[in-house]
Amino acid sequence: MTSTLTKSTTAPDDGGPAEYAARLEHVSKSFAGPAGSQLVLDNITLDVAPGEFVTLLGASGCGKSTLLSLAAGLDAPSAGVIDVPGGRPALMFQEHALFPWLTAGKNIELALKMRGLPKADRRDEAERLLELVRLKGAHGKRVHELSGGMRQRVAMARALAQDSQLLLMDEPFAALDAITRDVLHDELTRIWRETGLSVLFVTHNVREAVRLAQRVVLLSSRPGRIAREWTVDIPHPRRIEDLAVADLSIDITEQLRGEIRRHGQH
Repeated sequence: MTSTLTKSTTAPDDGGPAEYAARLEHVSKSFAGPAGSQLVLDNITLDVAPGEFVTLLGASGCGKSTLLSLAAGLDAPSAGVIDVPGGRPALMFQEHALFPWLTAGKNIELALKMRGLPKADRRDEAERLLELVRLKGAHGKRVHELSGGMRQRVAMARALAQDSQLLLMDEPFAALDAITRDVLHDELTRIWRETGLSVLFVTHNVREAVRLAQRVVLLSSRPGRIAREWTVDIPHPRRIEDLAVADLSIDITEQLRGEIRRHGQH
């Protein structure tokens, strides 16, 4: 099979804005294993529009994180084309992955340095990003001084420091307690709406997917294929316990269970 991975940094030929923040066309991914090649993703075609929040949902092992890695450029597809017009996207993992020997602010400044921001401007920009994630005054705090939720806020600020128009998030709140996760849902929604970022958010939590997204995309169990999509028309602000969130979550959960049964997973 052949593949093409495109990381465009220019606007379309007509000079106008890009029609999408990310485009995956007929993307497949296989990995070699003891029993031969294993197909993990099969013929995925998906657009994320500029400023759109999309959640990618599916059972464990369906290829959600693999798809995110492909979109981030960390791996190449076995077949298909991936195009990110705005350049390399920012990526936020489930674990904060902060450097423990650096302060919160210095972790962010490192990302700014890699982006090419002059040294004289990094401190002010790091302070601005910390304030954006509601951690004003935390520049000098060490990682061990921060709670789990605060560490994820710093990780979010570091991702935003990359100045990408596309933010990829791989279950970033899965390890947090319910209350902290709920607060960070609010913060992420606020930041997304303030910045106009496009977000592709991987989760296995149906209610989280519905609470956050404008569109929910369900992957079938391995190999991962797009099984169904839902447009989420519930107005903001949303709460995880809202009746409309619960009703749509029930529908999506039934579809997810059907996919799991269809593929013989338990």
